[in-house]
Amino acid sequence: MISIARLDSEFGEIEVLEYRARKLFFYVQGGCFQTEADRNGIGLSPYVHAIFGLLKQSKAQDVLMIGCGGGCLGTMLAKAGVQVTVVDKNPVAFEIARGYFCLPAAVRCHVADGREFLLGTHHQYDAIVLDAYDGDKIPAHLQTSKFFDLVRSHLDEPGGCFVSNVHALHDLDRAPDRYAATAHRTWRDVRLLDTRGVMGRNALVVAGNVRNLQQPSLHMPPLLDRQEIISALANMRFRPWQCR
Repeated sequence: MISIARLDSEFGEIEVLEYRARKLFFYVQGGCFQTEADRNGIGLSPYVHAIFGLLKQSKAQDVLMIGCGGGCLGTMLAKAGVQVTVVDKNPVAFEIARGYFCLPAAVRCHVADGREFLLGTHHQYDAIVLDAYDGDKIPAHLQTSKFFDLVRSHLDEPGGCFVSNVHALHDLDRAPDRYAATAHRTWRDVRLLDTRGVMGRNALVVAGNVRNLQQPSLHMPPLLDRQEIISALANMRFRPWQCR
């Protein structure tokens, strides 16, 4: 891999890497690989395809994303004809997403904290996706009942849904369960899509009109690693979440 860009930002240096032998691009911040995509901006992370599959099932046509990174989900949704708005505190993220990860010009980008953005708009969305991290943790103010109440007030009832990416270190890490339990104070229906037995994985907490969602499948294959993503999605399961 070679470094093709380094950009300083208020939130630390962001580096873009290219693996020319496989035509892959990587978004790296704070030593963490936040985005991996093919040359068309289609993500290679199974959890991104899982979110895309869940949103496709929900028939969402107007989606708010809190957290940008390389913007792969936004790119994929836009390619599928969905209206996408992305919010991120770091303006450099948008520069990189558009310049190196094919984020379309049609995607609306706002430099703001997710909570502050919602406080400043009355717009109702079909779905809101949270994939925002400070280091390896979701910011504390995006894990509270007040925040979930705010999210719900901006969902198009009764069909709207909320999806959040929650990192789990291992099977004993209860971060996804705690997040789901807090969300349950706001929504009656909260589900947890997870892959037990995998270290350092991405679990998805979904809430709102989610009762009939099925295990997601691959709808927009990248140029590489299609079978690996199919296998990873097949291993994901909705599981009961624990209150404690």
